[in-house]
Amino acid sequence: MARGEGAEQYAATSLLPVKPISTDGIKIGKKRDQRAPLTVCNKLCYAIGGAPYQITGSALGFFLQIYLLDVAQLDPFYASIILFVGRAWDAVTDPTVGFLVSRSKWTPFGRMMPWILISTPFAVLCYFLIWYVPPVEQGKVFWYLVFYCLFQSLQTCFHVPYSALTMFISTEQKERDSATAYRMTVEVLGTVVGTAIQGQIVGGAIAPCVPTEYDVPDNRNSSQMVSEVNISLDETKRAYMIASGVICAIYVLCAAILFMGVREQEESGRIKSEPITFCRGLRLVMGHGPYIKLVMGFLFTSLAFMLLEGNFALFITYALGHRNDFQNILLVIMLSGTLSIPFWQWFLTRFGKKTAVYIGITWAVPFMILIVSIESNLIISYMVSVAAGVSVAAAFLLPWSMLPDVVDDFKVKNPDIQGHEALFYSFYVFFTKFASGVSLGISTLSLDFAGYVTRGCSQPEAVTLTLKVLVSPVPVALIALGLLIFKTYPINEEKRQRNRKLLQEMLDIERDCESDSAELGSVV
Repeated sequence: MARGEGAEQYAATSLLPVKPISTDGIKIGKKRDQRAPLTVCNKLCYAIGGAPYQITGSALGFFLQIYLLDVAQLDPFYASIILFVGRAWDAVTDPTVGFLVSRSKWTPFGRMMPWILISTPFAVLCYFLIWYVPPVEQGKVFWYLVFYCLFQSLQTCFHVPYSALTMFISTEQKERDSATAYRMTVEVLGTVVGTAIQGQIVGGAIAPCVPTEYDVPDNRNSSQMVSEVNISLDETKRAYMIASGVICAIYVLCAAILFMGVREQEESGRIKSEPITFCRGLRLVMGHGPYIKLVMGFLFTSLAFMLLEGNFALFITYALGHRNDFQNILLVIMLSGTLSIPFWQWFLTRFGKKTAVYIGITWAVPFMILIVSIESNLIISYMVSVAAGVSVAAAFLLPWSMLPDVVDDFKVKNPDIQGHEALFYSFYVFFTKFASGVSLGISTLSLDFAGYVTRGCSQPEAVTLTLKVLVSPVPVALIALGLLIFKTYPINEEKRQRNRKLLQEMLDIERDCESDSAELGSVV
């Protein structure tokens, strides 16, 4: 605590070392109280921990729908139920796990790391079984529903603590932003890895299609169908299992690197609040205005890209006719996104995060319109994929870069409430996943109503039109709505910097008080 000019006359207090005072009267904290900055190795290890979520997410997002329809040969109605229930269940588990994580006790490994370690082996097992076609015909729907829901739950036990770990790897906002940039780069790279592994392995054994009344019997189609029939459905099933096995191995490796290279920093100088009930935690989170506006804005923009992701493989295969190239087009999108992450990190630092949102997300709109407006052309499809990947990178980076700002704003306004960071992340993921589950369920069901033919070499015109609507007009409308909501988001660069300074001052005062108490206790 600071002292005036007459403080030295008191014998007891004079025994304590007097901290230096700066010219503006603000006490300078001791150097030993400062945490060591994160090294590049720490940031890389932290970032690698985010890869499993994106690798499995991209594989499921791009390929699960077409896998259920054309390999497992489920009716589109049942496939829509699996996709919706799985995502909805996943959404429900996020705030539940977030609440449980917020009440977790500190262990020698931290508060977040035990969740990550325990959930990993079970999540890997369930993921592998998702891509296995059971020999019983009647139990297929139950099989995929159970293991899809189990995997989503176990992955939530990994990802929610990992997301909240951002707030515990450093107390410096600049360090957290830098670590987030590393994380987003690796996560987008993870989508490339997931798309590449699943796409290239499976692409070498494309499920043979079945000629339908909608096929045009020309030489090109007949030769194409003959070559596809030469690859048996069993080989396609085996390819999916090999791809899932490789992804499972990477999942375990990334979790091990995260555990070995990252240590949580316990905020010893900050008084922890008492555990709160789930309902009170919900009221606290949902009552914070900036958080609601941020979540609602990104809810619609994320939903747009998820809708595009979930239907793009079918769109490329049937609407554009690039059956043998769809996995390469998806890979180009993810690779373009990975390479543009450093640009968006520089852009948001230079021009601000809100400006990056407007520019980055609207960048994809012209290309969404272009891809459904022109005749099918493979070269143009690749060009559009490169451009779309740039916007996908912004959609990945910005929400996770801005959530810590909202948490900091909450801490400034509620200094007595601590230790509930996981709730903010889990509820954000909850709304996003629930909405994506609804969108995927409705989109798959709409394909059923349009007359989707399982394993068909061609589809009815109504299916082609439905796919075009799902990858262009609907996502564009969702992006426009999300950006309109985002205009009301109140945390600009000036307020963000002010919150950072206030939090640093609060942290310094708490550390100084703790240091003074310890020194006084040692004297007594």
